[in-house]
Amino acid sequence: MNVIDLHCDVLMKLQDDRSRSFHADQALDVTLQRLFSGNVRVQFFAIFLEPDWPSDMMFQYALEQADLFHEKIVKADERIVHITAWEQIDALKDNEIGAVLTLEGAEAFGNDLMKLRTLFRLGVMSVGLTWNEANLCADGIGEARGGGLTALGKEAVKLNNANRVLTDVSHLSYQAFWDVMELADYPVATHSNAYAVCGHRRNLDDFQIDALIKKGGWIGIVFNPPFVTEENRAAEINDVIAHIDHIYARGGEDHIAFGSDFDGISSHVFGLEHPGCFPKLVEGLRKRYSEEQIAKFADANVRSLLPHKKTEKQQS
Repeated sequence: MNVIDLHCDVLMKLQDDRSRSFHADQALDVTLQRLFSGNVRVQFFAIFLEPDWPSDMMFQYALEQADLFHEKIVKADERIVHITAWEQIDALKDNEIGAVLTLEGAEAFGNDLMKLRTLFRLGVMSVGLTWNEANLCADGIGEARGGGLTALGKEAVKLNNANRVLTDVSHLSYQAFWDVMELADYPVATHSNAYAVCGHRRNLDDFQIDALIKKGGWIGIVFNPPFVTEENRAAEINDVIAHIDHIYARGGEDHIAFGSDFDGISSHVFGLEHPGCFPKLVEGLRKRYSEEQIAKFADANVRSLLPHKKTEKQQS
């Protein structure tokens, strides 16, 4: 069964050690070999910048990760297809993997929207305005102030809309989430779980889940153990499925997706250590859901809710 994974941080690891190979380096969670073995049809690759890096170097570091995406990911194999228009995802051949470039944190462009437009031209197709801290666009979920979008942040969301770029609400403060939901044409949560199942600040409460469903977004179930279970034991695949169960019960059957966060997490759910393990998650889901439903979670929901599909529905 084909899978779309909405979030990984392998670009940061490649930037940390440029000698690493994307093909099969065991120091990486996400490798070409594991994507193929896990039946991953589309992988989203995030540009992520550490918050303590010098602010005047952020755009340079973002450009370096974008360059690594092109040089080490897209050029790794002729079967890797750089997705520059959402329509390309449906056109992928059986032996191809689509690669989508994303941005996690507005620190990359500071207060300069020309830099954001430049990142669009390099292929960025999804933008999360914050990581956990505050920046010039919004407060992140770790900022005690809990502020919403700034005027600049609102302009960034409007620019996303105009370019059919997703606005990712994962990591935003609670107020910023609601500001985005009011403004964004294409809001998504690429890697967030259900707060009712695991009360971590990074997870979405039921009001947020319902709002994303109503707005036609998706929720990418994340595999980071602290976001999966609060119990004092190793997280297991059934714990991940509990989040799917909860969102499904709220009417989210057509909005559930996967957003692993591989290479951005320091521990793993037992049995979900890398993309090659996706078939284990699919097998676990077969105990609760039909093949058609699992196919929705794995990739069909994302494909049906992409910006060009929304446009088609609006025009029909």
